[in-house]
Order: sequence, then structure tokens, then C-alpha cells
Amino acid sequence: MAVYAVGDIQGCYTVLCRLLDQVSFDAQRDQLWLVGDLINRGPQSLEVLRFVRSLGTSARLVLGNHEVHLLAVAAGTRRLRAGDTLRAILDAPDRQQLLDWLVRQPLMIEDPALGYIMVHAGIPPQWDLAEARERAREAERWLQADLVGLTAASAKEPTEWSLALEPAARAKLILSYFTRMRVCTADGRLDLAFKGEAEAAPAGFLPWFAHPGRKTKDTRVIFGHWAALLGRAQAHNVFALDTGCAWGRSLTLMRLEDTRRFSSACG
Repeated sequence: MAVYAVGDIQGCYTVLCRLLDQVSFDAQRDQLWLVGDLINRGPQSLEVLRFVRSLGTSARLVLGNHEVHLLAVAAGTRRLRAGDTLRAILDAPDRQQLLDWLVRQPLMIEDPALGYIMVHAGIPPQWDLAEARERAREAERWLQADLVGLTAASAKEPTEWSLALEPAARAKLILSYFTRMRVCTADGRLDLAFKGEAEAAPAGFLPWFAHPGRKTKDTRVIFGHWAALLGRAQAHNVFALDTGCAWGRSLTLMRLEDTRRFSSACG
């Protein structure tokens, strides 16, 4: 048995199949971890969702910002954006089954036996593993119980953690940490507009994983979301897997047992 983690697929189903063939992936024997953003941008989002769902317990995934966006569009709290490739999912006869399956997926996966955790974007430096676990479950409960309220547009999205936040605002910020974060301050204040290279972070901000006092630095963290990193993260125990498939670069798998990487060029 081998366990592989794959970066942001974003609708590139043909490339995913080619990469799984490269490592002779067998769903009866192996397991596939997915860092989120299975969908959108690429041409085969529906095919990716159907395939991953068909894997059953052989697949373990976390929600990314594009899955949250799809759920919000389906709930009527957001509109499709230019460049979205989600229409096939929204028009599919099995749309509701796919959406019901997606909304039950976690924001963080933890496997003590393998010694890894997986999130889509990151874990803020001020949280230890127990706090991250507790807050992931908090936001998941909100998603499943009040998707409309959680994804509705807000006049001011919270970007700074405080125990004084109202429950809905807390859940929104937790969701941003797990699905949208790239850089932050040491106390977890976000800059959600930044998408560039790590070295170009705004003054006072660092990549979430680069803060010296990060409380999860002794935990191996797999993540995606940040294509500009090109799969590189300059910190101990973090494994960046988004290598920009949707932007014409490559899709990357990492075998968890030995961290060996396998890539397939997109296109």
C-alpha cells in the first residue's frame, strides 16, 4: 500500500489520470489524499468530482476555496465569475449528490499513524494542533448547518483573530485561514489580496509557515493553494504541492512514506 498526496487539480482530470498511471495507483490497494481545489479553472471539474467520489474510502480530501465557492454559488449566495468552469457541475443530474458529499468534507485531516496533517491553505502560526483541530470542526459545523449564512457577502470580512468575534465571524475567519491564507502576521492577521512569491510578502507579513514562533512547526503539514511557490516552501516540516496545473505548469503527487515527488506537465 502507498499513500499519495496530490496538489490542486482544478479540473485537470486528464492530467490527474496520467499522473496516477505514472505511479500505478490502485484504488484497491493505495490511498489518495487531495489538498482541495479539485475543481474550477480547468476543463473537467465534473469528471474530477465524480472520480474522487467514486474512490470512496481510498480518497481523503479537504475543502479548498474553490469548493467553498461552488457550494456558495449552488446556495445562491455568490455568482459565477469570469473564468469559472463550474457550469457542468451545476447542471449535472447528480449535482445534489456531489454537493451533499462535498459539504461533508473536512477542512483538516490528521493521521497520527502516518505523521501528517493536511489542509488546503495553511494553519495560522498562533494555533497549536489542538486549537487547529477544534476550530476546523467549528467551521465545518457552520458549513453543514448554515452554508448560506457562512458564505453570504459581508460588509467587512474579518481578517484578524480575536476571541471576541461573533460566532459567525469566527467561522468565516477560520474558513479563510484554512482555505485562503498565504501570508499573515505573527498573531494571525491576514492579507487575503496577496498572491505573489513568498519573498514579496508585504511589510510585516510572512508566509504562514515561516513565522519562527509557529506552534505547529513540529508537525508535518501538507498544503496547496499557493501556486506561486511552485511546490517549494522554505520551512521545516511543510510540503507545498500546488505546482500550478491550472496555469499550464504541472500537477504533483508526493508519496507520503518517503516524500518522493512525481509530476506530470499540464496541457
